[in-house]
This record gives sequence, structure tokens and C-alpha cells, in this order.
Amino acid sequence: MNGTWLDFEKPILDIERKIEDLRGLATPESPEAMEELVRLERKADRLRKEIYAKLTRWQRVKLARHPRRPYTLDYIKVIAPEFVEMHGDRKFGDDPAIVAGFAVVEDMPLVIIGHQKGRDTKENIYRNFGMAHPEGYRKALRIMRTAATFGVPIVTLIDTPGAYPGLGAEERGQSEALARNILEMAHLKVPIISVVIGEGGSGGALALAVGDVVLMMENAIYSVITPEGCAAILWKDATKAEQAAEALRLTASDLLELHVIDELQDAVMRHVRSLIGTPKQELLDRRLEKYLKMGVYLEEATAAANGAPDASPPDPAPPPA
Repeated sequence: MNGTWLDFEKPILDIERKIEDLRGLATPESPEAMEELVRLERKADRLRKEIYAKLTRWQRVKLARHPRRPYTLDYIKVIAPEFVEMHGDRKFGDDPAIVAGFAVVEDMPLVIIGHQKGRDTKENIYRNFGMAHPEGYRKALRIMRTAATFGVPIVTLIDTPGAYPGLGAEERGQSEALARNILEMAHLKVPIISVVIGEGGSGGALALAVGDVVLMMENAIYSVITPEGCAAILWKDATKAEQAAEALRLTASDLLELHVIDELQDAVMRHVRSLIGTPKQELLDRRLEKYLKMGVYLEEATAAANGAPDASPPDPAPPPA
């Protein structure tokens, strides 16, 4: 019961409090209390299913940012307890907002790279709220190149509102670092499995997400911009973030329908094993084809044939005499 509860979770919290109060009274000597405890636990389970089955996109945004949500190091602790973390980009420094290193999972060597947020104010300052500087992305690329050299599959865990846009980051080439990662990940000759575990925000997410397979947790989000940023641009009003979230179609079910991601559930090792024996050139060709197929556009000639208005700008006015 400790921690943050979101507004739509409050009905569950009320029942959880009653359950906690009743646990001390529910003993074999108190069958009425035991019966009531079982009834409340069933009610809580039923209420959870009802609430989480009807979430809006904005509510899923809140869940993706939930402070009690597992982060990269939480997953690593469970699946790869002997994880060996690597540090530094060999150019400027280390960036704690990105964790990268080597592990063995189910007897298979892997490189695991992911964004890392903090649990409290002190750690969030240290991790920069999961918003990496260019040295973080260059560190990630250094480890990915090493993985490619030794033929080790790569697993990336994405959880960031976006790359850090501060002055120092821009001075050290933030945009170049993001573009470099995207370019080189497209050509790495080892399997790459990317998993959006929380927030997948803009280029900061994509710079770790050019994978052969892109998975996404059910209540994660993945978008070119945050709802608040979108609202500020479109309506000059960040309070319209809920409306922007609906327009962005950033949930796992939306992106599965749009073929941006491949699955909702965690299936990392299954996909790693299925890709291990793929010839290198075929791996690259399939990865390139995957990203070239994303998105839909309408050519002007086609639009005119379908009766759509001409989207081309009007001819410029003649210069004054």
C-alpha cells in the first residue's frame, strides 16, 4: 500500500486499506473475519480487472510514468544477477541515465542496455530523470559495437521522456549522438531486441530502439513527443495533454495496430534464440525492410484523384513593379 496511487486507482486503495485492517483479525478462530477477508480480496481483484481494462490513453501515460514501476536495473536484477556494468564513452565521461553492460541469461551471453530513472529526488538528480546526455548514447554505442565484434545479441530497455535538451548536451552534440546511434544500430550484424518498459519518448528512445524486434509492455507508451509537449505546440496549452495523448495514439495496442511494435508481452529470449542463426546480411535486410514499411503517406496526384483538396502551397504573388 505504500507509495504513489493514481487518481483512478483510489477505489482499489480503499479496498486495500480495508484488507490490511482486516488481516490482523482474520484468524481460524474468527471465521466471519476470514470470510470477509476473502470477499474483499476477490472484490479487489475484480475491481483491478475492470479499472485497468478501461483505461484511457492519458491514464496509460500516467501508468507508464508511475514511480513504483520497474526500471532497467530492476529487470536486470531479476533476469541477470551477474550483470557486469560498463562505464564511460571514452570521449567525455559516464552518464548514469543509461546503464550498459554484459550478462548471461539462460546460458546465453547478452549485452543489456537501458535507460535508468531514480526512485527518489537524490537518485533522480543523479540519473537525470532517465534523460541521457550524448555521452550516454555514445557509451551505449561503444558497448553495442563491442557486442557486434564478438557476435553477442543486444537487448535494449527503453524508458525515457526523451534525450536531455540542456545547453551542455547540445554543445557536446546531442543530435549527432542520437543520429549516429540510429544509423549504426541499423547496420549492426547481431540480433537486436528492443523493449519499451515505460516511457518511449522521441529520439531519446529511438536511439536505443532500432531493433529486429520491438516489444512493448502493455501499459508503456511510445511517441515522437510527450503529450504535454504536443499540446504546447498544437494548442499553446500544456494542460491539453490528455487531448494530445488521444491524438498521438501512443499506447501499446495503438502501436501494435500501426505495426510500429511487434508484440505487447515480454518475449525477449524467444526472439533472441529465433534470430541467432539468421545470416548477417539477411538480418540487416529484414531490419531495414521493417523500418521502411512503417508509416503511411499520400502523394499529391493520388490525393487529387480521390477528390482530396490540393495540399500544395499557392503560387507566390508576383513582385511589385
